[in-house]
Amino acid sequence: MTFSSKNMMKTMTPNLQNTDNRHASQPQVRLKWWQVAQLEKQGCSADSWDSVTVSPLLDLRNIRNVHFGDNVSVGSGVVIRNVPGGIRNCFIGDNAIIENVARIEFEPEAACGVGISICALDETGSRPVRAYPGLSAQVATLMAREPKWLEHNLLPGFQDFLDSKSVPAGIGERAVVRDCGRILNVSIGPEVTIEGARSLMNGAVINNAAPGKCFAYVGSGVDADNFIIEDGKVSSGCIIRNCYIGQGAELEKGFTAHDSLFFANCSFENGEACAVLAGPYTVSMHKGTLLIGCQTAFMNAGSSTNQSNHMYKLGPVHWGVLERGVKTSSGAYIMFGAKIGAFTMIMGAHKTHPDSSSFPFSYLFGDERGATVVVPGAMLRSCGLMRDEKKWPTRDRRMRRRLPLHDRISFNVLNPFTVDSMLKAIDTITELLAHPADDDLFVRHKGMKFTRAALERAKTLYTAAIFKYLSLVLPDSIIPDSDGAEAGTWVDVGGQIMPRATLDLALASESIDDAERIFTEAYEQYGEEEIRWIGRRFGEWWRTHQNRIHMGAEQFDAMVEDDRDEYLDNLAKETRMLSL
Repeated sequence: MTFSSKNMMKTMTPNLQNTDNRHASQPQVRLKWWQVAQLEKQGCSADSWDSVTVSPLLDLRNIRNVHFGDNVSVGSGVVIRNVPGGIRNCFIGDNAIIENVARIEFEPEAACGVGISICALDETGSRPVRAYPGLSAQVATLMAREPKWLEHNLLPGFQDFLDSKSVPAGIGERAVVRDCGRILNVSIGPEVTIEGARSLMNGAVINNAAPGKCFAYVGSGVDADNFIIEDGKVSSGCIIRNCYIGQGAELEKGFTAHDSLFFANCSFENGEACAVLAGPYTVSMHKGTLLIGCQTAFMNAGSSTNQSNHMYKLGPVHWGVLERGVKTSSGAYIMFGAKIGAFTMIMGAHKTHPDSSSFPFSYLFGDERGATVVVPGAMLRSCGLMRDEKKWPTRDRRMRRRLPLHDRISFNVLNPFTVDSMLKAIDTITELLAHPADDDLFVRHKGMKFTRAALERAKTLYTAAIFKYLSLVLPDSIIPDSDGAEAGTWVDVGGQIMPRATLDLALASESIDDAERIFTEAYEQYGEEEIRWIGRRFGEWWRTHQNRIHMGAEQFDAMVEDDRDEYLDNLAKETRMLSL
């Protein structure tokens, strides 16, 4: 017999599978009087021994100094030692180990974190993300960015959906819970290890990995309330409130977070996150770093990066978007609302709410007054850009653990989303250069400042990168024929690149399952859609310049190689300078 949240007689759900079912059908039995006497001799007690059932194969010698409350079921091979505050309303799976825990309890009808409302982006709660096992970065993005989708399309059947995602009220097979404080309403999956946690309340620690490859872990000093940790790690004194930690994500070294979501392979240490929707591969490793009220993916935050979502009028309602691949330098500051273009480096303070989304691969400098100076396309010269593209797939912790993949991730730096942005940037730059500068130095656009020289260089950089993209997708440099349809725009939804039309289909769906199906189909058809888009987007002008594709790609490669050579030369000089 097992006890489950929302259904006290429900067996373990697929969310917590990876179990050894050799004894799953074996009935639990009540303790005989002599068994009760043995347990009491070993320091055990119970509210009522009649409400405790055990596997006939359980070795009672491994149960010592435990108080049993009502409705406790214990499997075979279980070890329980020193739980003075008691175990209540809980099943314990085969071969689980519980040692030195203050208290383990499940309240009737406990949801164990399923359905918690996470106030991402806007702390005031206008954009809630309802978390559940299996939540993907794509669905979370839809909930946060388009709250009417949840409010209008999903709510009629949403509670039934959440009920289908319920998790067991207990501790799974081969789990280890050791040296912890109070554990209240926390579902613990099979093979999960929890060591030294200070307090865990209303949550779930879920393992979806292949047998013997569990990644889910909660370590020393962790204080967590209202959470789901799904194939992720939280350790080293972290404090989390209202959070979802997804597959391969790691929170360590005293990191604090509330109302935030961390998806595949995120890594966070030391700093603080508030109302953050962190898409795949978002990284923040430094003390003094505050990420607040933003959506991003593939981001790397430098030390003491600071974000502000409060302008002292209406409260913390402002939020921003840092598109994929944004990096911040040490001490960077940005005031939201703002939208920063893909693969941009942010340096200095930015207080004028910049929108650089139409200028990807840029440097953003904050001047002495907090205004934003843009050097468009400058990041395209960096050899580190292509290095990042290669390293991300190799660092996918989900693949090593053979996890079922919830988040769909597009790794390519050059893709229809970034290329379309560069094409639009070229058009904008052409328009800006056609007008005289506002002063002796700068051209101004949407509150940002550009030098004319930087704009001229950007046209060359963007064009070379576009040719490089075409050479990668079309090795024979032949642009496919257009089918006569409009090219359409592309978007980045939680780390997945897709046509805007696909996003619109998902927003029209009336269930989570339908939306996930649409995203999966788009992920599988990405290559075909990309080729069709190229044929539609590049038209006759590009077709008459096919010979330039190869030449432009070579120009791009030479530019990146020059940057690599310069980097290595500088590194050699530093090495010589620092040598004894």
